[in-house]
Amino acid sequence: MVDKLKKAAWFKGRKGPVVLVIMDGVGFGKYADGDAVATAYKPNLDWMFKNCPNTKLKAHGLAVGLPSDADMGNSEVGHNAIGSGRVFAQGAKLVSNNIETGKMFEGKAWKEIAGNVIEKNSTLHFIGLFSDGNVHSHIDHLKAMMVEAAKEDGRDVGETSALTYVDPFEDFMKGLQGCDARIASGGGRMYITMDRYGANWAMVERGWQTHVLGEGRQFASAHEAIETYRKETGAIDQDLGAFVIAENGKPVGTIEDGDSVVYFNFRGDRALEITAAFEGGAEFDKFDRKRVPNVVYAGMMEYDGDLHVPKRFLTSPPSIDRVQGEYLCAMGVRTLAVSETQKYGHVTYFYNGNRSGKIDEKLEDYVEVPSDVVPFEQRPWMKGAEITDVILKGIESGKYDFIRCNFPNGDMVGHTGVYQAAQIGVECVDLCIGRIKKAVDAVGGVMVITADHGNADDMYEHKKDGSVSMENGVPKVKTAHSLNPVPCIVYDPAGQGEYQTTLREGLGISSIAATVMNLLGYEAPEDYDPSVLIAK
Repeated sequence: MVDKLKKAAWFKGRKGPVVLVIMDGVGFGKYADGDAVATAYKPNLDWMFKNCPNTKLKAHGLAVGLPSDADMGNSEVGHNAIGSGRVFAQGAKLVSNNIETGKMFEGKAWKEIAGNVIEKNSTLHFIGLFSDGNVHSHIDHLKAMMVEAAKEDGRDVGETSALTYVDPFEDFMKGLQGCDARIASGGGRMYITMDRYGANWAMVERGWQTHVLGEGRQFASAHEAIETYRKETGAIDQDLGAFVIAENGKPVGTIEDGDSVVYFNFRGDRALEITAAFEGGAEFDKFDRKRVPNVVYAGMMEYDGDLHVPKRFLTSPPSIDRVQGEYLCAMGVRTLAVSETQKYGHVTYFYNGNRSGKIDEKLEDYVEVPSDVVPFEQRPWMKGAEITDVILKGIESGKYDFIRCNFPNGDMVGHTGVYQAAQIGVECVDLCIGRIKKAVDAVGGVMVITADHGNADDMYEHKKDGSVSMENGVPKVKTAHSLNPVPCIVYDPAGQGEYQTTLREGLGISSIAATVMNLLGYEAPEDYDPSVLIAK
C-alpha cells in the first residue's frame, strides 16, 4: 500500500480527464538529413510547439537507468521511467554489475546451468540477440559467460552490421581454451524467435525449429548464411531468414536432453514467448514443438516478476516500487490504458513497473487493439485510428480521470529503415493527436504529449563530421533507436495561469509521472523526479 497523495494548493485539476499520449520513437533529430519527424507533415504538433508550453526531455542513458549516456533508450526502460516517476538501474547495468562482481557465477542459477553440463558431459547453449546496443542484450555479457563456462569445463545496431559482430566473435571463440564453441543457428530478429505480446507466434515457432530442432536451410558458417541471404533477398539484418550451421549435412548444435540453455537477453518483452516454449508442459498449445528436450533452462533476468518467469534466472530485475498507478488508485483515480498489441504491454506491464495485471480491477480498464501481422513499412499507419477511437470513446464517456496511450508508429515503422513509411507513420500520429485535441477541447481536459525514446528522428547513419554515410550511392539506413531528446507538450485549453508557460528544462522522461499527478490536482511524492510544471 502507498500513502495517499496531498492535494495541490496551486492547481485544482480540470473538468475533463488528463490524456497522456506517448508517441513511441518520436524525438528531436540532431541532423536535418534523415529526420523523418521533422520532414513529416504534422500541422497539429507544429501548432502545439508554437502555442503550447513545451520542453525537451532526456530519454536515453543515465536518464532511464542505463549504464552510460552512450546507451540508447528503449520502450521498456522508457515506460518504466514514465510510469514510476524515478530512475531505476535497468537490465544492462544490473547484468554488467552482476558479472563484474562475479555474483552471477556464484549464484544458484549459474551453478545449476554449469553443473548440469559438467555432470552430464552435455552442451551449453546460448540464445539471444547478437548486439552491443544494451537494449535487449549485450555481446560482452555473452562473452563473459562463455569465458566462465570454458574455465569450468544480435536491431540495436546498424541495419547491415551483422558481420562486424559475427566475424570477430568467431575469432573470439577460437581463442577459448578447453571447449568447442560454435555459432549453431541464427536469423533476423524480426523473422525468428523474438516475437512479443503474442503478436506472431510463427516467429517463435521458426526459432524453435532453428535453434532446438536444427531444422532449416543449412550453411557452413554464419558468415556464409548472412552473405547469401543479403545477396538473394536484399533484406536488412533484422529480416534475414533462419539458418542452421551444419557439417556433412548434420546440424552442429541441436538442443538435446540433458543440455543447458541460457537465454541471454535481459529485456523481458521479447523473451517471454520462447521461454514459455522451453518451460511449458503439455498445456503449451501455441505451436507443435515436435520434440521438447529435457534441459536446464535459465533467462538472463526474471522477465515477469508476478508470474515468476522463467523459473531460473541469472540476474534479479530492478525492484520498481510505488509506481504512479498505485498512487492514482489509492486516490480513486479512474484510468484507461490503451495501445495496439505491439505496445500494449508498455502502457500496462512496463508502465506499472514490470507488474502483470491491473493494480485495481474496479478503477482501471486496459484495452488492447490487435496489431496487424504485416511488415510495418507496408502499413505505417498501423492501428492509430483504432487506438484513437478507443480514446475518444473514453473521453466522451466521462468515466475516466486519466487516459494513457501509446502510438507505436515512430518506433515500429522507424525500425524498418524505410524513410517514406516512417514519415507516414509520424503523420498518422499527428492526425490522431488532432482528433484527441478536439475531444479534449469539448470536455475541458488536458493533454500531455511525450515519447519514450527517439527513432524516426534519426533514419540515416552519419559520420563524425555530421555528413550522411553513403552505401552504393544512397544514404545508409539506420534502424536503431536514437540518442535524441523527446518532446513534452502540455495542451491545456482551460488553463487559468496556474503555472508558468515556460516548462522546466534538463529533465528526463521520469518527470512525466509527477507532471500528470499535478495536472490531476495532486502533489507528487517527495522522492519523485520533479514535474515539468513550475507553479506561479
